[in-house]
Amino acid sequence: MTKAIKLLTALPQPQRERLMELAHEVSFPEDTRIFEAGGTADRFWVIRSGAVNLDQEVTSHKRVTVASLGAGDLLGWSWLFPPYTWDFGAVAFSQVRAYEYDAAAVLALSVEDPLLGLSLVRTVAEILASRLEITRGKLLDAYVGRRPV
Repeated sequence: MTKAIKLLTALPQPQRERLMELAHEVSFPEDTRIFEAGGTADRFWVIRSGAVNLDQEVTSHKRVTVASLGAGDLLGWSWLFPPYTWDFGAVAFSQVRAYEYDAAAVLALSVEDPLLGLSLVRTVAEILASRLEITRGKLLDAYVGRRPV
């Protein structure tokens, strides 16, 4: 399994500093729904402390947790890809403190600083690939009972 990639530590120092200029500190109380699948993805967060569960509604009365995120993790990537709507829901599993970023401002900065834009897209792609591998492993464990050798 691959090591979890943290957005802010994966970015080169100059790009991280530029991105941090756009950060706003926010907090979410435990059990707060941060966003819902299908909603407009116009921002993202880097979790500073606490835990967030990503979930998927499988029936009108049942949600399944598909991932748990913690300190340093990127929360939200749908702001980067059309149609800019959340693919999952997110709920604070505990008190959460995070850096919040306005997607339009980050995208504008990425156009102004193409190296930042490229670094950001590559890092988000690595994060998504890692999460896909983790999800694949969970599915194999759940439905096959063991992973292939």
